[in-house]
Amino acid sequence: MTSGQNPTRESILGGPAVILVQPQLGENIGACARAMLNCGLTDLRLVKPRDGWPNPKASAAASGADLVIDNARIFETTAEAVADLEAVYATTVRTRDMIQRFVTPRVAAGEMRERYAAGQKVGVMFGPERTGLFNDDLTFAQTLVTVPLNPAFSSLNLAQAVLLIGYEWFQAGDRTPDRFLHTGQTRPATMAERVNFFERLEAALDRTGFFTSEEKRPSMVRTLRNAFERMEMTEQEVRTFHGVVAALVQGSRRKGESQD
Repeated sequence: MTSGQNPTRESILGGPAVILVQPQLGENIGACARAMLNCGLTDLRLVKPRDGWPNPKASAAASGADLVIDNARIFETTAEAVADLEAVYATTVRTRDMIQRFVTPRVAAGEMRERYAAGQKVGVMFGPERTGLFNDDLTFAQTLVTVPLNPAFSSLNLAQAVLLIGYEWFQAGDRTPDRFLHTGQTRPATMAERVNFFERLEAALDRTGFFTSEEKRPSMVRTLRNAFERMEMTEQEVRTFHGVVAALVQGSRRKGESQD
């Protein structure tokens, strides 16, 4: 894959704070920062990073997400890291001996979007790589987020977990259509251009005797048109098909002349 970095395009920034509680490796913090910026998240909070801060390994692993790394804030306790937040979500893969509300990342993202739009400060906590969050940390969260994965192998590394939550956050506010036609240097063909091609193709098929039954001709025409319509042809493709029809017609004529 290419770097995916394009400073000329608009950057979508904001969203919930990401709180990493006692993260261990600088490389993992950097990978989390990269995942955050992929999803437009910039508020990184670190609670007692094991290897200290700043960390050159984190900067290297961030792969250009300097905006996140350079503005990361350090806290001594989880309580301090979440003190200004009005809603806190905490990620966990285990069912705890605590009565708390569990949601999926998709549900959490939708809720966070609503809270964020209402002006609330929201955050998501992630625990140390080896253990995850401890119960004492979970008391600062109103909602736990658990990811429905293979029950026999559901562990995620720290950056994967951050990216998964961040992706759901981004998708909850994204308006990109699920399916669209990328046309490159051309454009989608207009209905008039498509109909013009259909009529030319059908006229050529009439001349060659393709439609052997006048009774079946309408249904065969619909079948052909539907097949081409499913292609969502571009203007360039329509012109190419016009050329194909012209070549076939000319070839048929030359063949008929040589037989005469």
